[in-house]
Amino acid sequence: MRRFYLVFLFFVCCLPPGLWAQDQSSLAGYGIEANFFGGKVFKHSPKFTLPIPSFSSALDINFIYRTCGGRLWEQRRGFPVIGIGISYTNYGIDSIYGRCLGIYPNIQIPIITGKKLEWTIRAGMGIGYVSRYYSRAPTWDTINIAIGTPVNNYTLFVTDLRYRLNKNWDIQIGANFSHISNAAFREPNLGVNMYGAHIGLRYFPVTSTPVCIKRDLPKLKNRYLFQVRLGMGFNGFQTTGGPLFPAYLASAYVSRRWLSKNKMFAGIDYSYHTDIYAFLRNNEIDVGNEAQHSWKSSVYIGNEFLLGRRVGFMLQLGFYTKQAELTIGAPYYEKLGFNYYLLQKEKGPIKELYLSALLKANQTVAELVEWGIGFGF
Repeated sequence: MRRFYLVFLFFVCCLPPGLWAQDQSSLAGYGIEANFFGGKVFKHSPKFTLPIPSFSSALDINFIYRTCGGRLWEQRRGFPVIGIGISYTNYGIDSIYGRCLGIYPNIQIPIITGKKLEWTIRAGMGIGYVSRYYSRAPTWDTINIAIGTPVNNYTLFVTDLRYRLNKNWDIQIGANFSHISNAAFREPNLGVNMYGAHIGLRYFPVTSTPVCIKRDLPKLKNRYLFQVRLGMGFNGFQTTGGPLFPAYLASAYVSRRWLSKNKMFAGIDYSYHTDIYAFLRNNEIDVGNEAQHSWKSSVYIGNEFLLGRRVGFMLQLGFYTKQAELTIGAPYYEKLGFNYYLLQKEKGPIKELYLSALLKANQTVAELVEWGIGFGF
């Protein structure tokens, strides 16, 4: 804990001297927070045979800004806090797990807000660098069968109960969950999941409660759209250092906008996996029928949290109607990630055009990262 507070004070002292001289209108709402995480790695797959550390810890520094309503979506979302976070995780057994440095953009959404107390959730996704991972060359480290590459996806979910001491300082406690993996881009890829609790401080040099712009918001029509998304991902199939195989994905769904800030949706997913096809061909399994055993289909539901006209954060839960060969796991999966809108119109034949980046996981084991393009009609 002492190291945690020393690092926090170091970051505060490193803020530019001119910062304190700026007027409130330009710096109100800007701040920094630091959290000390204490938790535990958990075994999320029968294949996860690594020893579980007795205790894992992390230091999380987050540079934050409380939005003030400059854009309509900020008021619709209750003036959320956005930030850029830096986390440093010590899993507890350096010789096997190493340590992880994560950098991730994040957003904090209020659930309950009072004069002094508030309850919030925070989600972030970025990249994480790990110091130890499975390797046969040039260094020999074949014990860590959880992580196969130095650079990974880093995902963090946090919920906080926060008390406002004054306009500059907040104190908070909460629970957290973090995940790192390379989404099967390289094997091995079980990933490392950690859950725990935390305590932290926030500091705003000017004020944590800037004057916000509030206006009568126009209500957007709760319209229905028929949507199509086409995507591609890559997998390294069960061989360390082996070739990458593309996976082709397609989705068709119906969405409905609600509360002018969300889109609920339901549809069907299809994916074709060339790694499975190659394995069946190479091993002469069910000769002539390899292709029909290499695709998956599912039905799904989900919600997209719209953050303005350009960005949406998507959560999806799917249930398989057909599994591919060699697939062992739960009958359901999850997708989460972002859509970036190149086009959003209320009228016209094509009302939406967007790019997407989605992480697909079967329970807590990442399967792939899907890069795609989507349309709304």
